[in-house]
Amino acid sequence: MLTRFAIAPSGFKESLSAESAAEAIAEGVRRVVPDAEIDLIPLVDGGEGTAQALAAASGGRLVPLRATGPTGDRIGTHFALLGDSEGTAVVEMAAVAGLSLVPRDLRDPGATTTYGVGELIRAALDTGARRILVGCGDSGTSDGGAGALQALGARLLDADGRELPYGGSALTRLDRIDTSGLDPRLAEVEMRVACNPYNVLCGERGVARVFGPQKGATPEQVEHLAAALEHWAAVLTRDLKVRTDLCHGVGTGASGGLGAGLAALGARLLPRFDVLLDRLGLDERLARADLVVTAEGALDHQTPRGKVPAEVARRAKLHGRPVLALAGTLGEGAHQVRSIGVDAYGSILPAPVSLTEALGRGGEFLTDATERALRMIQLGTRMTEHPRQAAVVGSGTQRPSSVR
Repeated sequence: MLTRFAIAPSGFKESLSAESAAEAIAEGVRRVVPDAEIDLIPLVDGGEGTAQALAAASGGRLVPLRATGPTGDRIGTHFALLGDSEGTAVVEMAAVAGLSLVPRDLRDPGATTTYGVGELIRAALDTGARRILVGCGDSGTSDGGAGALQALGARLLDADGRELPYGGSALTRLDRIDTSGLDPRLAEVEMRVACNPYNVLCGERGVARVFGPQKGATPEQVEHLAAALEHWAAVLTRDLKVRTDLCHGVGTGASGGLGAGLAALGARLLPRFDVLLDRLGLDERLARADLVVTAEGALDHQTPRGKVPAEVARRAKLHGRPVLALAGTLGEGAHQVRSIGVDAYGSILPAPVSLTEALGRGGEFLTDATERALRMIQLGTRMTEHPRQAAVVGSGTQRPSSVR
């Protein structure tokens, strides 16, 4: 009998926060197991909700402010000051340069900027933070972190000595980087970037080619951005005297290449789950569960490459716990999740619906899908525990001799 549930989803982009997804799943569980012991573990991957989740987990607080959004307009945003003894600030890039902040009719990753990320880092420095954790994920940009460097005092100049405008497309005109105006406090703070280690800046698996289309880039724009980011990496390496590989290094493609830009400033690029999840006591909480339920917006061939359900499944299997994964959509290669520890998976959609309806009713669909899945699990459990009785009921006859 399943009585203890660990519910550990990520958010569903543009539909549900991780907290809302966890609550929706819990409601579905209670429909089937009213007295269930439920441990809600909404998970963040560096994207939307990271600052708030880590502030809550540590007894810290959010600091509201206004900064430059991805399209260049001033927007309300925030960063977090954690309640630790290390003076840690959390800058969530999605809170100031996320895809959800880019109107659909303005989605051009060659023009959007991470300038606001640099402004949040400066604001964190103003508080006296000794460590800055930058969460990467859910970005609406592909400028290689160029905007963030500009906000921190670097000047990106063309061959005529003119400052480049916002956006990754302009980087093809970059001639040199003037670092004389960089904020000197950067040399005194420890900066860690929580990123997906599978994301690299350049090449066939580079960020422009993998994620550019999702952010609105046409095939022509994708190739232009790929060339621009390769040039950006070369100039960064030369002018900032970088000794690591900014093109293919682990995590350099995080958040449209923000990882590469911050690495050039001396930031450490670290696997996001090593940085984020250990603060939540995840392993111990998964070990106590009879069933682990995880979820995200889409399960596909990218899920095993550093997505939340993959990490949850990996950790749950270390403790021999079964894992159910639910998703808004099942894409190409979704079956690969079974190789990483997911025992069963399914889509939450009950029928073909429009994108608008799917996003608007995400919580309802997730609750209903959880209920359906658990009722199936209960049926399977009964059949395993009482195979003779189950077979008789299923056959529609009372003749025991028909059961083998």
